[in-house]
Amino acid sequence: MPAQLLQLETAPDLVDQVYRALLDAISAGSLAPGQRITQEELAERLAVSRQPVMQALRLLKRDGFVQDAPMAGAPQGRSRGLQVTPLDPAWIAQVYEVRGALDTLAARLAAERRTRIDAALIDQGRRAVRSGDIKAMIDADLAFHLALYRASANPLIEQSALLHWQHIRRAMGEALQHDFLREPVWDEHAAIAEAVAQGDAGRAEALMREHSRQAGAYLGQQPAPEAPAARDTPINSVVR
Repeated sequence: MPAQLLQLETAPDLVDQVYRALLDAISAGSLAPGQRITQEELAERLAVSRQPVMQALRLLKRDGFVQDAPMAGAPQGRSRGLQVTPLDPAWIAQVYEVRGALDTLAARLAAERRTRIDAALIDQGRRAVRSGDIKAMIDADLAFHLALYRASANPLIEQSALLHWQHIRRAMGEALQHDFLREPVWDEHAAIAEAVAQGDAGRAEALMREHSRQAGAYLGQQPAPEAPAARDTPINSVVR
């Protein structure tokens, strides 16, 4: 007799949409590190029922983006609801060490192939900076790095780099709250792309190493923020 599969209570695509909407909000800072969250509030803001929100929160907890919120004055281990997981600067710096090594290798390999990175990706990043849209900035950054990984012709670089991408985008979202960090990123990307196109592997590698070092050092020095009160900043509705 064939094994029976349990019927899903909620359409998987809706749970996935809620998961992505909440992850975007966490990455962009609309849901801040340490902020307490409830199913009811999120369901109302996303214009969906509580069921997909509950399932999406389970996935976010599994992936380390939300956690049990501590209960003031309660015995250790007791919790009350959920909160956005605070950023751990030391761990983010370690992730950037690994990412930096992969990015540096990708830059060298791409330069050895004299690959031209599409200039439209640089333009996309600069437009995102001008718009002030943090999600657009993060998406543009990922698009540039993906192009570099693929230009390296080593698929293991992309696979390895993307393992911790969602946590990196959280750190990027926090860093990009500061205006002075935004435009220099794309000046550095443009310089890296130029060195790659010219086949200057040594320069491409050096530029990428410094680019990654600065990003990791900055994020690793950020103090852990105090738990904020709930914000009224918008989360995009998943209802279309």
